[in-house]
Amino acid sequence: MTTNNIESVRKLLRYYILTSTTKAGSGHVTSSLSAVEIMATLFYKYFRFDLENPDNINNDRLIFSKGHASPLFYALYGGAGKLTEKEMLNLRQFDSVLEGHPTKRFKYTEVPTGSLGQGLSVGVGMALSAKMDKLDFLTYVLLGDGEMAEGQIWEALEIASHYKLNNLVGIIDVNRLGQAGQTLLGHDLITLEDRIKSFGWRTYVISDGHNLEDVNKAYEFVLSELPKADTPYMILAKTIKGKGVSFLEGKVEWHGRSLDEEQLTEALDELGSVDKTIRAEVRKTERVNSKLEIPNPKMIKPNHISYTIYHPGDSVATREAYGQALVELGKMYEDIVVMDGDMGNSTFSYKFKEKFPERYFEMFIAEQNMVSVALGMSERGKLPFISTFASFWTRALDQIRMLHYSGNHISIIGSHYGVSIGQDGPSQMGLEDISMFRTLSNSTVFCPSDGVSCYKITALMYQDDGLNYMRINKMKVPVIYNSNEDFRVGGSKTLKSSKEDKLTVISCGDCVHETLKAHKELAKSGVNIRVIDAYSIKPIDKETILKAAKETKVIITVEDHYITGGLGDAVLEVLAEVKNVPVYKLGVTKIPKSGKPEELLEYGGISAGSIIDKVKSII
Repeated sequence: MTTNNIESVRKLLRYYILTSTTKAGSGHVTSSLSAVEIMATLFYKYFRFDLENPDNINNDRLIFSKGHASPLFYALYGGAGKLTEKEMLNLRQFDSVLEGHPTKRFKYTEVPTGSLGQGLSVGVGMALSAKMDKLDFLTYVLLGDGEMAEGQIWEALEIASHYKLNNLVGIIDVNRLGQAGQTLLGHDLITLEDRIKSFGWRTYVISDGHNLEDVNKAYEFVLSELPKADTPYMILAKTIKGKGVSFLEGKVEWHGRSLDEEQLTEALDELGSVDKTIRAEVRKTERVNSKLEIPNPKMIKPNHISYTIYHPGDSVATREAYGQALVELGKMYEDIVVMDGDMGNSTFSYKFKEKFPERYFEMFIAEQNMVSVALGMSERGKLPFISTFASFWTRALDQIRMLHYSGNHISIIGSHYGVSIGQDGPSQMGLEDISMFRTLSNSTVFCPSDGVSCYKITALMYQDDGLNYMRINKMKVPVIYNSNEDFRVGGSKTLKSSKEDKLTVISCGDCVHETLKAHKELAKSGVNIRVIDAYSIKPIDKETILKAAKETKVIITVEDHYITGGLGDAVLEVLAEVKNVPVYKLGVTKIPKSGKPEELLEYGGISAGSIIDKVKSII
């Protein structure tokens, strides 16, 4: 039987929540029960979505930032006939797409959630994409009151009002309780509302989030006001955690716990008769039934982007080459968007802003928010390039981690890496970034050494699916490569080689230039060393490394990065089972300080002189 009687459907949703979590032996029952009315009313009455075509560009979007309420998320689709009871009862099992927190294995999940505080930022990205494409779909984000303590939420609130996103609706399930006790404000909706208003949002408070009439009035009012507003809307619903089962209601100790069979029987008796045949309809979007067309970057030939700016011997910072490459890519591909964290004049992303202001989004000093906004935009078919100082990406590791679970195509740029930036001091020196990005399963990590390689690799990142990371720097260095040089994922360049090589030095980025200086000095005394530019750190060029190991018997790695987890360890992983080939790692081993670049390279043990000393000590 099909109905849109929310009164009937909400009992079915509670039934699914209770039974699926008991069968699983785990799950967030009470956190799901508190939001039943506010989400059922939205989903079955106001949400516009073509269930047969989830990729329809005109569909409204729904994000459960409160990802632990996944039993409710799945129950909504069960109530719409898109999941069977048998499938619901397979919740959290190894062979099920219904995971403990939503992932994209379930086809209706927009983005993976579960690390709290990130969903609103993703919603901002989707809403920004809709504005760009002149589409009138709405983005809804369910938030828990506990996650309102996360700073990223307020970064998202701030940027959403800045960009006047009147196509974004947040819904806070204010059930008063977190995992260990009362949330920061409990049921003080007045204070919470005032704080949200102060960030430029309009608000609507539901004093009883379980009263269907009150919930319905809230959506009717907000959706009628949005077209006239120039701000997003936040609905705050006062709810009871565990609503619908008396022995669960308002009890903090039930957070994250499922009921045993005896408790389930008691709960279902209290719930009463449930019509398991009932199904509710989701309003099908009345707009054109078109599918999101995501470009196929693999058709692009990135090494054939024309330019005549850089020539061997020119002095160019890699950040300059990055900015210029963005402009050239932007001329050809309209799906590229660029974001920066108030560092555009340092990262040179401002070059793109000057040429394509409508595709450039200033995210200000809020890196966590920027990553999640980029994820939202990528989910709607954009290809983001986002940049700030390499050191500042460390604060956004969790957001980057969640981004990589999505498998989306996003390119992250870290400028001003290493001790070579000089006098700004250690807080500004990115020394952990290679290891941080290399550990993520679907990541690609680049560290170009000159303007040509940086330019070509920027274009390569547009082609390469998944999460890309590239280091760039402010120090001007000589151009090494000719403009017709090709670069590839997993490649390297052997810059100096002879049959008399005593050993091989593998370096990346600015350290390639230190290695070349060392090569020149050593050659004067008759010592030949092989020099390899490992511009692709992940995946790394195993074939070239193994060949060098076989022919020269000794490897030295040099990197402007802490010695753990970077290029040296990437090389060691290749040679782990190769006998009788010692590997010596040169990298930063102590906390740096302010000074001139050449002083700091020496202090860090990665200068040309340091390389020469190491070579002489070995041979």
